Amino acid sequence: MGDPARAGTVATEVSASVETEPVPHDGDAADDPAVWVNPVDPSMSAIVATDKQGGLIVYDLSGQALQYLPVGDMNNVDVRPAADGFTLGGRPVVLVVSGNRSTNTIGVFVLDPDTRQLRDVAGDAIRPDLEVYGSCLYHSAATGELYAFVNSKEGQVEQWELSDAGSGRVEGHRVRSIQVDSQVEGCVADDERGDFYLGEETRGIWKFGAEPDAGDSGTLIASVSPSGPLVTEVEGLTLVYADGGSGYLIASSQGDDSYAVFTREGDNGYVGSFRIVSGGGIDGVQETDGIDVSTADLGPSFPAGILVAQDGKNDGAAQNFKLVPLQDVLPG
Repeated sequence: MGDPARAGTVATEVSASVETEPVPHDGDAADDPAVWVNPVDPSMSAIVATDKQGGLIVYDLSGQALQYLPVGDMNNVDVRPAADGFTLGGRPVVLVVSGNRSTNTIGVFVLDPDTRQLRDVAGDAIRPDLEVYGSCLYHSAATGELYAFVNSKEGQVEQWELSDAGSGRVEGHRVRSIQVDSQVEGCVADDERGDFYLGEETRGIWKFGAEPDAGDSGTLIASVSPSGPLVTEVEGLTLVYADGGSGYLIASSQGDDSYAVFTREGDNGYVGSFRIVSGGGIDGVQETDGIDVSTADLGPSFPAGILVAQDGKNDGAAQNFKLVPLQDVLPG
């Protein structure tokens, strides 16, 4: 990951430079993106995204669809690179995990770095004791273990440890449960600092420890308010990593079509907000569900990284995802 300098202010209006092809289904279908960085040629990186009415989509950085995998109503998605060390059959793999609402399971896939195609590698069904809704991954710097967090509309959260089941498949076992008062979905885990952030949609953002022995007590670091910066509902969450544990936590404030930015460290102080408006022939973004960020140099189009946001009202077409140069979101 890169290390963008700390910005003194956050841009109030930015525009996407690329938009993806629409998802295959009409209505409320697109939901959440995850960026995979190709370590050999970053310009050949990919965005894995969900169509919650039917499957997973892989896009290139020009927004073209490379694959549609009709595996069920997939909600949130997350990815961890081969460099994180998760192995199948002794070989490091790029792991993609997504909550499958059709089967009420945690879907597990491998992304082939050469073809940028997904392959299902789930072993026996990883079936949480809740109604699957949101999900995200956590790679522990302390132990090297990989975990999936999955949550429900009833405020339940389960943490599952993922491991090689043999024969090229992944298995999981539950290691912790957390409960908040109302519906949750968006979540993100800080692999370096060991924090887990959870969006309670009508209340705010919670911060828990991400290790399985961290207990079930969290801190509400930002509350929903009619005056912002978080206006009902809190949706997607993502992290911008920078040197020394600094950086940013970005949240989709769906109620006012904006994105609130907080410090990654300390008490997660509020920095500012921005909106994605129309520009360069690409429409603006409204009612965002999922977001993701990479600070890697992804080539000429995104030399300082990228922010990907789901667009809930793609003008004149089915929903899609908008790609914004990260330097436009975080100046400096």
